[in-house]
Amino acid sequence: MTQQIHGRVERLRADFDHSFAVPARTLDDEAVELLAVGVGGRPYALRLSQTSGLHPDRPVVPLPSSVPALRGLAGFAGVVIPVYDLAALLGHPIPEDPRWLVLAAGGPPLALAFQQLDHHVRVPATAVVDGSGAAAAARGCLRGMVQLPDGNRPIIDMAATRDLVHRMAGHEHSEASS
Repeated sequence: MTQQIHGRVERLRADFDHSFAVPARTLDDEAVELLAVGVGGRPYALRLSQTSGLHPDRPVVPLPSSVPALRGLAGFAGVVIPVYDLAALLGHPIPEDPRWLVLAAGGPPLALAFQQLDHHVRVPATAVVDGSGAAAAARGCLRGMVQLPDGNRPIIDMAATRDLVHRMAGHEHSEASS
């Protein structure tokens, strides 16, 4: 029995040492990872690189507010974060209790609520039509379009969404200052 344990420890040690000799795996720059989501009954996509977490069925404590898109506050790892309804921010009717909360990467903290998670997908960068620049600012939270097998989806930009939330709350925050 001791021989078996000793042999297994030696194999694990050898595998561990060998792992440092193998080149690190990296994602190629030619691919984009997305979450395909449903918001207000319509298909959209979120860049996974712009998110820092995805949570189903998280309780949200409502707040009295004159901002209809503000759903309330939710706790994440001991931090209280404002939650905004993504459908309302995109101009759709506000649905009842969205199931999913996505945390926007970066700061200040922001969570967005939406109804439907369709799937995670990794697509070639050529499948994404970029929508940045001055003309994009006129389109609100949307920056680009992606071609997926289930149809084309507008891409929701988290920085632009955070900027919209700050303007709605009366803060002086812009994408340029992010």
